[in-house]
Amino acid sequence: MTGPLHGLRIVDLSSVLMGPYTTQTLGDLGADVIKVESLEGDLVRQIGPARNPGMGHVFLNANRSKRSIALDLKSKEGKDAVLKLISKADVFLYNMRPQAMARLGLTYEEVSKTNPKIVYMGVFGYGENGPYAGRPAYDDLIQGAVGLPSLAFDAGATIPRYVPCAISDRITGLIAVNAILAAIIHVKNTGKGQRIDMPMFETMATFVMNDHLGGQTFDPPVGKAGYVRLLSKERRPYKTKDGFVCAMIYNDKHWANFSKAMGAEAPFTADPRFATFGNRIKHSDEVLGKISDLFMSRTTAEWMDILDKADIPVTPMHTLQTIFEDPHLKAVGFFHEEQHPTEGKLMRMPVAGHWSETQPASTRHAPRLGEQSVEILTEAGYSEAEINAMLAKKITSTPAETPDAKVEV
Repeated sequence: MTGPLHGLRIVDLSSVLMGPYTTQTLGDLGADVIKVESLEGDLVRQIGPARNPGMGHVFLNANRSKRSIALDLKSKEGKDAVLKLISKADVFLYNMRPQAMARLGLTYEEVSKTNPKIVYMGVFGYGENGPYAGRPAYDDLIQGAVGLPSLAFDAGATIPRYVPCAISDRITGLIAVNAILAAIIHVKNTGKGQRIDMPMFETMATFVMNDHLGGQTFDPPVGKAGYVRLLSKERRPYKTKDGFVCAMIYNDKHWANFSKAMGAEAPFTADPRFATFGNRIKHSDEVLGKISDLFMSRTTAEWMDILDKADIPVTPMHTLQTIFEDPHLKAVGFFHEEQHPTEGKLMRMPVAGHWSETQPASTRHAPRLGEQSVEILTEAGYSEAEINAMLAKKITSTPAETPDAKVEV
């Protein structure tokens, strides 16, 4: 089977994580993703652990389902080559600042002359119509800009903390996937391409403030910003006698079942503050605090049994070690082995979801730097002599390149 995006070609001029995660998602869905790298390669190739230089774990987990070509885009020949690739593509994605794209001569105006139907997607820090335009941005900076470390502090952390995942990069990347697919439909309906800017700051501000706009939703405001339950200092995994458990005693049915299961051990359940869903949300600190105290009276296994029988959502709290032993993930074959041609046996994860006809899946191993340079240039119409000249002038490179490298097309 082929993926649902089979036949779609994407030229990917992105590095680090946000752009690569976007295009890996599209590649897993069947698109032909051409990753254009500098001769030095994507920076995250250097993040270990790794078995071989340039093939670190972060790169491997954000760059499968792609082909790699190395090009010196500061040279005329390199720019001409990428424009040839774009001429036959559906999507061109980059995550440099737009000012850098202008210096390379790869603005939307320039690119659309080559291909008027191109979807020109930029994923970068800040929108171009505000005072932050052109500022550099990384996941940590955007987390801070939208208040995530502050929210962690408000919710009980001893100091402001970043979420220990590159959440801004990945969320913005997924929103970009949606936008690209919508723009492709627009092209098919109208024959017209377009430029799309997907700024991290505005995207994440929407994501965070959907929860926390609070009373500021209304004009005039009816209260302060913030969602009280999410900001409760007591909202955390419940400590048990021997570990932690995650439970959601949330709606009225859950609360009634919990009260019945605990009986005299939970006299606080009769408190009027806890009688309705709205009141429990309003008094989240008190509700969650009382439950926390009660949870320390039993083991994790005992709580799992009690709450399962009471039809209350519950799960053990995994660590980065115990998640590999989760029985559900084992049963569905979530972590599985892949043989990489140069990196050996790797642990992989599937594309989430099940499709009856066009199941997405990894289509290629994560490439070495320039692994498909010759193949891609040949597809673009370059001759053997032209490719060898580009290799000699260091306009492009291949993994096995030596000063006397030659190719046979």
